[in-house]
Amino acid sequence: MAYDNHGMNDSMLNIPSEPRGAYTGSNQFILNEDERKTTRDHLRAVAPWCRQRARNIFRKKTLYKRLPILSWLPKYSGADAVGDLVAGITVGLTVIPQALAYAGIAGLPAAYGLYGSFMGCFVYIILGSHKDVPLGPTAIASLLTLQASAGVWQRAVLLGFLTGIIEILMGILGLGFLLDFVSGPVNCGFTSAVALIILSSQVKDVLGIAASGNTFVQMWTSIIEHIQDTRLWDTVLGIVCIIVLLLMRMIANVKIGPVNNEDKTTMHKAVNKILWLIGTSRNAILVVITGGIGAAVHYSGHAYFKLIGEIPPGLPAFQAPPFSIPAVTNGTEILQEEESFTEMVSNLGSGLIVIPLIALLENMAICKAFADGKTIDASQELIAIGTANVFNSFVQGYPGNGALSRGAVNHASGARTPMGSLYTGILVILALLFFTPYFYYIPRAALAAIIIAAVIFMVEVRVIKPMWRSKKTDLLPGIAAFIACLALPLEFGILVGIGINVIFILYHSARPKISVELCATTGVNSKYLMITPDRCLIFPSTEYVRNLVNKQGLKSQTPVVIDCSHIYGADYTAATVVETLVSDFESRNQKILFYNLKPSVLHVFEGVDNKILVYYDFDALERMINEK
Repeated sequence: MAYDNHGMNDSMLNIPSEPRGAYTGSNQFILNEDERKTTRDHLRAVAPWCRQRARNIFRKKTLYKRLPILSWLPKYSGADAVGDLVAGITVGLTVIPQALAYAGIAGLPAAYGLYGSFMGCFVYIILGSHKDVPLGPTAIASLLTLQASAGVWQRAVLLGFLTGIIEILMGILGLGFLLDFVSGPVNCGFTSAVALIILSSQVKDVLGIAASGNTFVQMWTSIIEHIQDTRLWDTVLGIVCIIVLLLMRMIANVKIGPVNNEDKTTMHKAVNKILWLIGTSRNAILVVITGGIGAAVHYSGHAYFKLIGEIPPGLPAFQAPPFSIPAVTNGTEILQEEESFTEMVSNLGSGLIVIPLIALLENMAICKAFADGKTIDASQELIAIGTANVFNSFVQGYPGNGALSRGAVNHASGARTPMGSLYTGILVILALLFFTPYFYYIPRAALAAIIIAAVIFMVEVRVIKPMWRSKKTDLLPGIAAFIACLALPLEFGILVGIGINVIFILYHSARPKISVELCATTGVNSKYLMITPDRCLIFPSTEYVRNLVNKQGLKSQTPVVIDCSHIYGADYTAATVVETLVSDFESRNQKILFYNLKPSVLHVFEGVDNKILVYYDFDALERMINEK
């Protein structure tokens, strides 16, 4: 590597303390040429680094960061307790019917939805960093559980345990940044496709038919094959329930009295609160009413509706999740083949990776929606939902996380701290202890209607217009993810969207914007070409940059200056291409000079012994251009 500093010594690059007007980039850095460390030096530094990390773990600041309850509990007040009580009970009335319905999406008996709805609430009180995240089964997590476990409860419970462990490890290792690879359009496409798949999975219960399938295409193929078995009363009840739920959803937004809240009377406020409570508790109200109808029809001796059926009363046993599946036979026929732990994990497949990422995606969506300007710690959220899932698996719960719909109810109900989850969990426990005999009579069509009325609003149609106005190409990864998720298993669908996004990023990296300007030196008026790339030099873009610089150099036949002010990084490929570029210019006796090259990039170029001329002083650069 050759430096031309015109009279300066060989050990230091002298950088002017004040920038000159002729500078086109930043010169605010210092190149320190310290003695290079050997591999042995780096190995010796490992032990002190580990000791420092260990000390950091047991610091008071770290303890408060990993146990957020220590921050808010000492300041807990009576007003906080009232707000959390109201919010916790309101969310509990939403969670119970949703849990019963979501278990059906996961292909499991209804009881497993309730089993996964209370333990996580208690864990999140201690580890959760956000007040509006009520943990439990969600529509997306349930669908992913179905695709991973195929409706086998042992696999679903083990999936909860293993995904919890993975989420904890991701939190400890700070892997929340993986969420950055899922762009907004891909997330919208994925969510919309999931909503349609979930909706499709419930059509069979509305129609009262037996249909199967994991993907959108498989579900509708099966529905069409069994459409002739449609049950009239299940269909009528399902459609009526969907209409009623949508109307009750609108009731929650009805406001009576003056527009200004301060001008409303006590009566206005009371009526508005009652309307909001009716709209918010619509799922629970519907379950009670349709359960009564189902019981009346059942005891009349008719079988107009398909009912949920028996739910085991009481709490599930606290025990380790199943690490194998015993064979089940009826004497002559094998109903369930034996599976070892290895076979179970193999059958779960990519769900072990996809479910933690989607769980983080959903949780962070809630946190960002109600953050009120506060920063969100993705690593802590991963640790919280991971620990919750591990504990859930000990009470036979399948994977869960926060749901945006429940988060909105929690926020609107006036939750003040994560303590609201305590009352939600207690309400679920009471339901398991005392109300499971009555759940027997709830029609399946009513639960399907609850899910359909909820997920229909997850289809992100409203983002298409602003996305089209903002940047039309962003629609491509979103549409690709949407179509792929409908046609393929969900994990492949989201990978397709991410893959297309990465291709776009690589294309932009491979085609940096390069400004070319014909300039003249001060006084002597010697012509030269100033070429300025707008980003780092990495392997996709190096040949493009080399060809452009060569082309412009041949065209102008003047010295070429590469302004490196915006080149903040480079790789080995770039270093070798720059070496070739310098050789190209030397072969035709044409000058190529580098201006404002950052020390980190300079170090990369040194690795291939580039003989380039680097300048940080604009006057010295012009003197070199003027030399013949």
